[in-house]
Amino acid sequence: MKFKTWLIIPLALCFWGCSHRPPTLPPASQPEIEPPGKGKSKPAKNPYQRVKYKLLDQYKKWRGTPYRLGGLNKQGIDCSGFVYQTFRQQLNIQLPRTTIQQSKSGRQVDFQQLKAGDLIFFKTGKKLRHVGIYIDGQQFIHASTSQGVMISTLDNPYWRKSFWKVQRVWQ
Repeated sequence: MKFKTWLIIPLALCFWGCSHRPPTLPPASQPEIEPPGKGKSKPAKNPYQRVKYKLLDQYKKWRGTPYRLGGLNKQGIDCSGFVYQTFRQQLNIQLPRTTIQQSKSGRQVDFQQLKAGDLIFFKTGKKLRHVGIYIDGQQFIHASTSQGVMISTLDNPYWRKSFWKVQRVWQ
């Protein structure tokens, strides 16, 4: 059976266009964020500052870890797995494993009340959800499908458009 070239191209485009993967964003410049040096500065008295430094410590350890759906280790991790591991390892808080379960944890707060450690949720598709952890200065840490564990900004039009809600799961 012979295939005609004019049939192959539309079929290929149909299959390519049916992908459920969220759009890949252009690479963002990753800030070099360092917590204050040990012994040289006073420990943070504000609990949110302490959380911020713990989050930055986690970022340093996990930065660039590739995305893997269902992953929970440095060979690959997904967004809710990263949140789960970060809260367990850095804050000794046990959260549910999935994004939807995490979105029901704690209490909802207004976007204007964001503080370090708050969970930020996004609707990235009809049924797709994404979660990250707010650090400070409009930045959040998360496991991106395209770039792995990274810091992104809420000023990015993609994240601004897909913002869903904020949950505070500690304090």
